[in-house]
Amino acid sequence: MLNLDQLSAFVSVIDLGSFTAAADKAGLTQPAISLQVKLLEQRLGVRLIERVGRRAQPSPAGVELLLHARRILEDCSAVHEAMMPYREGSVGRVRIGSGGTASIHLLPRAIAAVKKRMPGLEIIVRIGNTEDILRDLEANALDLAVVVLPAAGRSLEVEPFYEDELLAVAPKGSHMPKDGPGTDFLKDKTFLLYEGGNTRRAIDEWFASDGIRLKPAMEFGSVEAVKELVAAGLGWSLLPGLALQRDRSDHLETSPVKPRLTRQLGMVLRRDKHLTRGLREVINCLREFRS
Repeated sequence: MLNLDQLSAFVSVIDLGSFTAAADKAGLTQPAISLQVKLLEQRLGVRLIERVGRRAQPSPAGVELLLHARRILEDCSAVHEAMMPYREGSVGRVRIGSGGTASIHLLPRAIAAVKKRMPGLEIIVRIGNTEDILRDLEANALDLAVVVLPAAGRSLEVEPFYEDELLAVAPKGSHMPKDGPGTDFLKDKTFLLYEGGNTRRAIDEWFASDGIRLKPAMEFGSVEAVKELVAAGLGWSLLPGLALQRDRSDHLETSPVKPRLTRQLGMVLRRDKHLTRGLREVINCLREFRS
């Protein structure tokens, strides 16, 4: 294999006309440059440089090599240039796993902020349930998870960053107590709920604290689906405030419940995960939503 330092020394000697000038440019001694060229000549088995007066010039073999050497060094320079954005962290890829609500109502704002800082960063979002997301995270198929807590795993590091209040939601025009509905008020309503997961578990535990076991009329795998069905007048629900910040307000009545009911969103990653610049920027932008 050819040695790039030897090729560079050879080209520099030819371009500058002397071993001393090439050594000064490289910040080396003249014997060090001479040795590089000598080793290259030994490797190729030909004489590469001849002295004409005081000037070093290429031999016929050196003229032939010079064409290839310049191209090789230019290609190597292009490689370094191509890798520089990755070394500096201005490009790269971050794979995020998240639930449906966060991926719709929280992640887009964070991703937009990251892209302003790092336009070349590729961000991939995978939507799924918490169990599947955490399994992929542990398998290093994802770089970061944004999920409803708790999230367990010996190899995982968890950072709570967003408290999301769950609100009572009813069709527009429904009677909603001014001081907020409690379990006694809500237990006889037709309820539409999200099925499974930590959010549903929090709701069930909230009712259970007053000895009520809620039996929803319908269950769905999407908070957005529940929201649309409530807006259509088919029942009541308890939904994350994050999903109720902007749309459908003209079709829904919302209110905090008493006692207050919240869920905690957290960022989860492997403890041994290397934090690239892109991943750090995503984490920092999510922290800006800390509540």
